[in-house]
Amino acid sequence: MKDEAAERIDWSALWASGDLARFCFVSLGILLHATNETMVATIMPAMVGDLSGVELVGWSLAIYELGAIVAGAAAGRLVSYVSLRTNMMSAALLYAAGAAICASAPTMPAFLGGRLVEGLGGGALVSLAFVSVERLFPPRIWPQLFGIMSAVWGVAAFSGPLLGAVLAEALSWRWAFGAFACGGLLMAAAVLAVLRGPAATRRRSEIVPPPFPFTVLSCLAASVVLIAYAGVTISPWRSTLLLALGIGGLAAFFLLDGLRPASRLFPSRLFDWRSPVGSGMTMIAALSVATCSFGVYGPLLLTSLHGIPLLTTGYIIAAESISWSILSILVASAPPAREKPIVLLGVMMIASGVAGFAWTIPAGNLPLILACALLQGGGFGIAWPFVTRIIVAAARPEESTIASSAVPTMQRIGYAVGAAVSGIIANAGGFSQGLSRETAATVAAWLFASFIPLAMLGVVAAWFLMRPPRRDAVNDTAEVNPGS
Repeated sequence: MKDEAAERIDWSALWASGDLARFCFVSLGILLHATNETMVATIMPAMVGDLSGVELVGWSLAIYELGAIVAGAAAGRLVSYVSLRTNMMSAALLYAAGAAICASAPTMPAFLGGRLVEGLGGGALVSLAFVSVERLFPPRIWPQLFGIMSAVWGVAAFSGPLLGAVLAEALSWRWAFGAFACGGLLMAAAVLAVLRGPAATRRRSEIVPPPFPFTVLSCLAASVVLIAYAGVTISPWRSTLLLALGIGGLAAFFLLDGLRPASRLFPSRLFDWRSPVGSGMTMIAALSVATCSFGVYGPLLLTSLHGIPLLTTGYIIAAESISWSILSILVASAPPAREKPIVLLGVMMIASGVAGFAWTIPAGNLPLILACALLQGGGFGIAWPFVTRIIVAAARPEESTIASSAVPTMQRIGYAVGAAVSGIIANAGGFSQGLSRETAATVAAWLFASFIPLAMLGVVAAWFLMRPPRRDAVNDTAEVNPGS
């Protein structure tokens, strides 16, 4: 009993010492990044009406996620050369600059440039928030702090769409980005006052970080850009060639990553379905790509096709996030024996939501659209925590850290690729000629149905995840780790 009492956290003491306030501050980086990420969907109709460039809508998420992936990989290494305080202040300023560019953008290409800068700053802020926990707080409270971070992300995912819809309808979509520019500047100024002490102000020169994967990430960026560019102007030969080059580049990205063990982003045997790592990562990749289209084009189609107000679309996307958070909490205490069946149930819910959007969005049936959003969000909520635990537990011992960070990285790559592919389908459906009710009807008929096969691939991968690992896969792991 004494040991249990000793391990209890005295939150009032943490607040009095300033540690809890400091943690709340570094978590603001997560709030800024995640809120901005989810806000763009609901302001997209107003933004396209002002800037035009509907054929580039898919780029808005793809380019943001690319910046976040690159910055997230870099930030953890830079703190070995530059102090945590300097890194966080620079990231906040970069984020504010990107938001300011978006707010003042005269054209869609200029807006996309701002989104790239925003993604770099936001991705770095998220990565540095996790680094801050390790640097600034005692290990005994790390689990609780990471739990609070998850709650912050849930609040951001809920508030982002509503914030964007309210500001776009009451003022202008530009004010939404202006608010985030001010938030980034305020955070940069507050860094100097909040992050003090040796842990925040000195660099760890004694730690040599792994080499930065420039070649690998350049290959990923080029691949996503090629896929997205294939849909800007639809031409059978040109689009097919660019799409093939982009897919080949993705294959080269994963191959190159596997050949660089010192700086790899993913565990070995990445897509080997004989292992839970391979089937689990395949499931994550397939479902991330398959579900991206609603967040990118859903509000734009509902507004253009059925005249649904922006605030209503914001509530629908927010409901998806609420469903994710609530169901994740409800199943969190499930015993290990039920984890895999829960994952399969969640994946089937996600696939049902994707298939449902293919009918409900063209029809404009709001109650059923809301039901599909709740299915999709709730499916992620009950599946994602367990699939992450299964993947990490099945990874080789020396790759467990890589495996845990690989899950959100794969999800971001899936979102970037999904946004790019959604752009191809939408532009092929008529958006390359401009936004109208007729083109919106054609896009709505094809966009969501095109991703049903990928959703079914996710279901099949989840089914393989439920099976016990094959003996040869287990033996391979044992040979690499004879001491395990």
